[in-house]
Amino acid sequence: MTILPIRIYGEPVLHEVAEPVGEITDEIRQLVADMYETMDLAPGVGLAAPQVGVNKRIFTYSWEDEEGTKYRGVAIDPELWISSAEPESLEDLDEDEEEGCLSVPGERFPLRRAEDALLRARDIDGNPYEIEASGWFARILQHEFDHLNGVLYVDRLGLTFWKQAFKVMRKKGWNAPGNSWLPGVDNLEG
Repeated sequence: MTILPIRIYGEPVLHEVAEPVGEITDEIRQLVADMYETMDLAPGVGLAAPQVGVNKRIFTYSWEDEEGTKYRGVAIDPELWISSAEPESLEDLDEDEEEGCLSVPGERFPLRRAEDALLRARDIDGNPYEIEASGWFARILQHEFDHLNGVLYVDRLGLTFWKQAFKVMRKKGWNAPGNSWLPGVDNLEG
């Protein structure tokens, strides 16, 4: 397996709608294996194919809840339905609603997400499956699904936090093509 470079905000593939996978080939299976390894080393709870420069509708996820239940899988050509999010107010966002992203490494900002989500996708063998998620796991699924539509979480921030995020990205020289980092080599998370 190979650790893949993770693209940073501004790389064009991150801002495009990803294309359907269709047939699951050996090349797709290898990509998914590499994505798992990259996500685990980063470390992250999810990784979408556009984040590693591949414009395909695939994401991996790996998360363990407080009760020790593990959620780990791949979503190929997913569909996602969400409940309505509570109206966003800067006053009532708390740190449980902060998100980070491997394509905006080391930064975290509060973002209101829907509490519940329903994911329908195919697994690595092409078998369809469905997951009902709530809380943090629903947030992960929404975050990764957004990547497949060319949307990063910082694009959804309220104006105050959006300004802060883009100020940081300008200072770091991001928001332009050609920036990436390699988990296990570059230390951009801290």
